[in-house]
Parts: sequence; C-alpha cells; structure tokens
Amino acid sequence: MTGQTEVKIAPSILSADFARLAEEIQRVEAAGADLLHVDVMDGHYVPNLTIGPPVVAALRRVTRLPLDVHLMMTNPDAFLKDFRDAGADSISVHVEVVHHLHRTLEAIRSLGARPGVVLNPGTSLVLLEEVLPFVDFVLVMTVNPGFGGQRFIEACLPKVARLRRMIDERGLDVAIEVDGGIGQHNVRALVERGAQWIVAGSAVFGAPDPGLAVRQLRAAALGVASPDGESGEAVPAAV
Repeated sequence: MTGQTEVKIAPSILSADFARLAEEIQRVEAAGADLLHVDVMDGHYVPNLTIGPPVVAALRRVTRLPLDVHLMMTNPDAFLKDFRDAGADSISVHVEVVHHLHRTLEAIRSLGARPGVVLNPGTSLVLLEEVLPFVDFVLVMTVNPGFGGQRFIEACLPKVARLRRMIDERGLDVAIEVDGGIGQHNVRALVERGAQWIVAGSAVFGAPDPGLAVRQLRAAALGVASPDGESGEAVPAAV
C-alpha cells in the first residue's frame, strides 16, 4: 500500500444504545477513537429513518471527536448548512443522488467542513474521476446502505485497492474510508488494500465493552497483538 497510512477508527453511532448515547460516546472516546461516524438516513434514498441536525448538535456538546456525517439522503444540498452549523466536521454525499456533485462538494468546503463522496457497492469508481481533486476522502460502502449489522461484501476488497491506485497515480491527498460489516476478522485486509478510516458499528457498540472493542479493532487493523486478551468483536447480524 502507498499513500496515507494512518489508520483512524470511527465508531458508528447507528449501533449505539441511544438511551445512553452520551455514555457510549465517552467510552469510545476514552479508548482512543479518532472520529465519530453519524449516519443520516431520510427514509427515501435508503429504507430507514435516523437522525437530523438536532442530534448532531447534541453530539457536539458531549464529545471533542470530529463528527463524520454521512448523508444518505436524496436532497443533501438542502441540509448542508444545517449539519455544519450543528457541528459536522466532515460531510459526505452519495455520488448516485447529487445532480451537481462538484458544486455540492465546493459548498461543503466553503462551509468549513471536509467534503467527501460515497460509493455504494454497485457504483463504479469511474464516477469519481472528475471529482477526486475536490474531495478530502472517499467513503466506499462495503454493504448496501440503509441498515446496520449487515455482512461485509467481499467484492469490495479489490475496489478499495483500485481506488487506492487511482488516488496515488494522481498524487492526491485523499483518504479512503470504509463502512459496512467491518470487524477484527476483515479490517486488516481493507487496510492492506489502502483503507484508512475504519467505520465500525456493530463490532464496537455491539460488543460487551465498546472501549475494548475500539482498541482491539485498531490492533487488528495494524496487524499487532490484540490488547487485553479477549475479543471485543460482536457476532455479525444477518443481512
């Protein structure tokens, strides 16, 4: 692997206990999580409905971690400022739904957030070619978006490697984020192919000790001995 090599662990609150959300976040922050991943689903682009800017604002009050907001929405442009004002540090949009992608990415940057673009498992990397110079990161979905606890799609591994080559060949400083079905059993394979930001929901918040799960996921990503000698990985849920 070439390019950026720093691994960042981004627990996804989609799998957290919302009745104890502040406590859950504090546990993963204390364990060394690097980002907090926030999935926003509108019930139209994906068959689920989650949260909006007020919850992001509440998160901002209880954590110092950067908030990585993933907009699974048919009309993200209408909400960019609302999410940025609420405290989003990075905002990613799906290439499949944005009509004027360059303009949207520039709008995100002009608001002071890091712009990112998202690709579903069935979406070609070709759609990224013209916008790669305008993003800070690309989020490669390794499940179809809409629900937590899905199984990892193995065909996404070579896709991550191809994206890494595409970025490096252009000499760009663009991080690769991956999300979906990721745990200790497969995170190293993703990092070896060029992934840097690791989103994990069930593998962290579905574990008995989310803080331990964060540390063990990082160890697995780096290929080093797992801390504390016990597994923090949750059993994957069926699709």
